Amino acid sequence: MLKRLLFTALFLLFALPSHAGEVRLSAAASLREAVDEICARYAQAHKGVTVLTNYGASGMLAKQVENGAPADIFISASDEWLDYLKAKGRLDPASIGTFAYNSLVFAGRGDRKGAGMRDLPALSRIAIGSPKSVPAGEYAMEAMRKAGIAGQLEKKLVPARDVREALMYAERGEVDGAFVYRTDALQGKRVTILFSVPPELYRRISYPMALTVAGARNGEAAEFYRYLRSGEARSALAKFGFEVR
Repeated sequence: MLKRLLFTALFLLFALPSHAGEVRLSAAASLREAVDEICARYAQAHKGVTVLTNYGASGMLAKQVENGAPADIFISASDEWLDYLKAKGRLDPASIGTFAYNSLVFAGRGDRKGAGMRDLPALSRIAIGSPKSVPAGEYAMEAMRKAGIAGQLEKKLVPARDVREALMYAERGEVDGAFVYRTDALQGKRVTILFSVPPELYRRISYPMALTVAGARNGEAAEFYRYLRSGEARSALAKFGFEVR
């Protein structure tokens, strides 16, 4: 109940009408640190503009935008949810582009074992973002299926609301490990990358982005969107381990 109330409060706060000088950005949870730095750099040169960030699972954010929560820019962790909003007529098609790329790893505490996908059936509990709304979970399920171990792991999976919650379970030692993005694992304080998931087991992880229909009419949002494509923004992404090409 408390979690639901907090979610509702945050949704309502984010849904307040936009004001001049404000840009509303909804972005995948795994981008938090990099985007926060990008926003800070932008604010130094644009004192009159405030970027309001909203982070979460891409599916959850897409549903918020669909249901009317004001957003000028949407950055997803997969093409699926950007395509979903495009089909709903919520995005400016001409602005669609790629923000960054990432890779999938299996992370856990140093005392945990796991050298590769073949070792996962021997584990007891594995955290994974809910595949229905969390792209990291969808990529992980794809990798497990292609590795031929999905059936063996079905009852061992612990669903999480987003990739950061999956990482938190691993940091607390509540699971043997978690499927997360490489950039998330690098942010972890009590986990290490136990192994990188072979790239041939899943589609390349990209972060597509676009202006919303409302954002395309917001000059400040359009300017900030151009900044997201700049070399300075790319340097911030690279700093946090994202691939920019």
